[in-house]
Amino acid sequence: MPIDAARALAAEPRQGNIGWDHKDIQLYHLGLGAGTSLNGQSLATDPDELRYTLESKLHVLPSFATVAGAGMAMLGGLAAPGIEVDLANVLHGGQSIELHRPIPVKGNATSSAKVAALYDKGKAAVIVLRTEVADADGPLWTSDAQIFVRGEGGFGGERGPSVKEELPGRAPDRTEERAIREEQALLYRLSGDWNPLHADPEFAKLAGFDKPILHGLCSYGMTLKAVVDTVLDGDVSRVRAYRTRFAGIVFPGETLRIRMWREEGRVLVSVTAAERDDAPVLADTVVEHS
Repeated sequence: MPIDAARALAAEPRQGNIGWDHKDIQLYHLGLGAGTSLNGQSLATDPDELRYTLESKLHVLPSFATVAGAGMAMLGGLAAPGIEVDLANVLHGGQSIELHRPIPVKGNATSSAKVAALYDKGKAAVIVLRTEVADADGPLWTSDAQIFVRGEGGFGGERGPSVKEELPGRAPDRTEERAIREEQALLYRLSGDWNPLHADPEFAKLAGFDKPILHGLCSYGMTLKAVVDTVLDGDVSRVRAYRTRFAGIVFPGETLRIRMWREEGRVLVSVTAAERDDAPVLADTVVEHS
């Protein structure tokens, strides 16, 4: 059934309540590799890592917004009026979050989700699902998920913007490598994304992969953690916004190579798979900061 763009865009936002506490935060951080070894050195008791793993010292990495209150709840937007798609044709194309203030360690909030935009790419559609989250003290964050749906273009909509971040011609200001543990996807999925693509070898083969792949949003969180820990002096409250385009896959057991270029008020980032000739993983990636 073709997408009815006018109906989808006019639909009322889907409202809900979400909550989290320190256990959800700690589990998410552990799923990103917090507290593990780096360059052969254990970080389990490192004071900087305890901010991610110990409840008495905890701060919240802003990318937690992508899993708060049930993880992939954003995909509920695909059930909006005017949209009927086969989930087998759905790809997570990009993700952005805007922070209105630091995320608290414990929270109860309201979530309002809607289809913010629909773009017609000819052979595919791009659905922008926007989620706005607020608590009793006001807005917390706004999250946009760009969902690419194969075979659903041709409904007569606009092609939409092309957001391309040109990387500087100079060498990166900093390069970090982050190893992905063999079991990391199994741990990360406990934060809410239960897609068997990330755990079941037989399912992964049906999807065309030799073995399960890492969640794109896990790479997204690992990258932000690397930027915060190195360029932003470990201060999560400095992050104002963070966006990326999912450009390729990475497998558990591989290594993320994270290149960073500092500019005024932002960090440009390139993320590749080190063992596969720097195959792209994340592109058009920007961390805006104070």
